[in-house]
Amino acid sequence: QVQLVESGGGLVQAGGSLRLSCAASGRILSINTVGWYRQAPGKQRELVAAIRSGGSTNYVDSVKDRFTISRDNAKNTVYLQMNSLKPEDTAIYYCHALIYAPGRPANDYWGQGTQVTVSS
Repeated sequence: QVQLVESGGGLVQAGGSLRLSCAASGRILSINTVGWYRQAPGKQRELVAAIRSGGSTNYVDSVKDRFTISRDNAKNTVYLQMNSLKPEDTAIYYCHALIYAPGRPANDYWGQGTQVTVSS
């Protein structure tokens, strides 16, 4: 069974940094696009950053030049380096991936989420 597990969240002061990790485990043939989403209280979940299998990336405007998404295909892990954090970055961050398992069509997977809290 394929699972996504996020880690690296926590409490940080404004201006600080955190690095989130999203590790995929199980019987995996390949991982296509991986995205980091976030959801703040009372707000809709939004896509923060995504990285495709070829390495191309995209970011929501509010995090450009502060966040960097990367992937280590050998470890089936995607990272989100978050610098210059702001209180408005406070949210639960979720990892989403489109994953191919052997003998099965691609399927969507979500992690359980990791809390990021930025204090002013």
